[in-house]
Formats: sequence, C-alpha cells, structure tokens
Amino acid sequence: MDKMKVSYEAMLGLAAEMVLDKAVVEFRTQRLYQAIDKALATGDKDTFRRLTDELKTLHA
Repeated sequence: MDKMKVSYEAMLGLAAEMVLDKAVVEFRTQRLYQAIDKALATGDKDTFRRLTDELKTLHA
C-alpha cells in the first residue's frame, strides 16, 4: 500500500510541475508579445529582434 501511495504522490507532483511549467511559459509568452508590440510601435529594431529570438527559444 505504501508503494502505491508513493507512486500516486510522485504522479501528482509531476502533474503539478507540468501545470506550473505551462503557466510560466504562457505568462512569459504574453509578456514577450507585449514587449514586442511596444518595440514595434517605437521602431526599436534591436529590441524587437532580441525579443523575437527569446520567444522562438521559449517555444523551441
């Protein structure tokens, strides 16, 4: 019984980690899109390129 409980807790921990990872990626993506929009609006090419590279890396 204890072995099943340990396995169940490990699975719950893994599921929680996956949910948290997805939330962090979604949050960071949203922030990057906002910053990219701002860089486009101000014509800041260097920042735009840096941020789009970061976004590509995040989703690679």
